[in-house]
Amino acid sequence: MLSYLSEYAHVFGPLRLLHYITVRAVGAACTALIIGFIIGPWLIRRFRELKFGHGYIDERTGALGATYFDKKHTPTMGGLIIFLAVFVSTVLWAEPNVWVFVALFVYTALTVPGWRDDYLKVVHKNKDGIKAWEKIAWQSLATGVALLVLLKHPASAAKIRELWVPFFKEAVIPHMHWALLLVLIYLWIVGFSNAINITDGLDGLAVGCTITVALVFGIMAYVAGNSVYAQYLLISYVPGTGELTVVCGALIGACMAFLWFNSHPAEVFMGDTGSLALGGLIGVMAFMIHQPFTLVIVGGVFVWELLSVVLQVGWFKLTRSRTGTGQRLFLMAPIHHHFQKKGWPETKVVLRFWVLSLGFALLGLATLKLR
Repeated sequence: MLSYLSEYAHVFGPLRLLHYITVRAVGAACTALIIGFIIGPWLIRRFRELKFGHGYIDERTGALGATYFDKKHTPTMGGLIIFLAVFVSTVLWAEPNVWVFVALFVYTALTVPGWRDDYLKVVHKNKDGIKAWEKIAWQSLATGVALLVLLKHPASAAKIRELWVPFFKEAVIPHMHWALLLVLIYLWIVGFSNAINITDGLDGLAVGCTITVALVFGIMAYVAGNSVYAQYLLISYVPGTGELTVVCGALIGACMAFLWFNSHPAEVFMGDTGSLALGGLIGVMAFMIHQPFTLVIVGGVFVWELLSVVLQVGWFKLTRSRTGTGQRLFLMAPIHHHFQKKGWPETKVVLRFWVLSLGFALLGLATLKLR
């Protein structure tokens, strides 16, 4: 919205800076950070007054979660802090186009089932939350509507059908069938929604890793939306996606503000309100800038966490069917709890996973030059 003020640069010269995506991305980050710092304490106080804590220890972690302090009464639904900061900042600083609209739509659409899941858990004390079919229905609806908009809008109809893979100079599939595209986008949105949801088990872990991923994809979105840089790096040029840099900037600022309150010992948890929506937002942005497979590298920690659960469950079922006694690959899944079981303090697990996330982010950036 503020980008339109650049048209009045002849009246006030400095307004011309609002034409630049980098300026607006920094502005969005700062605005989101300020909004988060302002609304964070108020929301946390309200959550505590309403007793929006789980009120129970997750049986999957048993007493592990209470080893360091009692977490069961820590308020959840903290994802609302991130959502409000990102949404307001993006609307304020981004130039509206189909890419920004789809990103915000998916983010909003997946915030709803996440909020409902947390609401059932903290208000109705239903530790199972929403039904699996209801969550899948919301994710399917969000994916379907987003894809329909992208396929119908003239600015995105052709570009969204291209499939790019790291290390290749051209699109591997120049024109995907809509059915294949639907399957892939659905897998990425659902997969990373669940991956971040699984990762969100320790104070600051998921949101800290999200910051590094958002930083990398902010750079990639800027490059994808710039014809000169895209041509130089031999990657796909997608006009208009540079505005997603502003979305990523807002996401970084909002996550930084949330991390202030979520750092150990956490004053508030993200909950499904935040984790499901963040995964969907990152997943759909990766497709829109033609970097879906790069997300597997950049979001390596999230992938690692998800795979640890899949492998643990799969191996347990396989060995139980063969021997009658299920065996486990890890002491506990997801993998961050495995290291806790090995005696690592929670803060050490989180910091080391942040280091890994930064390493994966650098690897992902390196793929831009390796063509």
